[in-house]
Amino acid sequence: MASCPECDAEIEVDEFDVDKGDQLSCPECGSNLEVTSLSPIELEIAPDEDDEDDEDDLEDEDDDLDDDDDEDEDEDDADDDGGWDE
Repeated sequence: MASCPECDAEIEVDEFDVDKGDQLSCPECGSNLEVTSLSPIELEIAPDEDDEDDEDDLEDEDDDLDDDDDEDEDEDDADDDGGWDE
């Protein structure tokens, strides 16, 4: 038996049918739970998939911003080289 960390309901989990990292739902409160330990079985609230996607999107945006900064510097260098004819 394991207990839900959200509502403390007893959840019957067969230790031979689950692996660490498996997700299940609490029958009482409906929380998404993740198996974090097998002996004894321990459950934690599972991270939202949307949160993981948001983190990936933020990393992609940061990479794009870095690329844009490099392009701006290159353009500035080109302008400086051509403006000093004597």
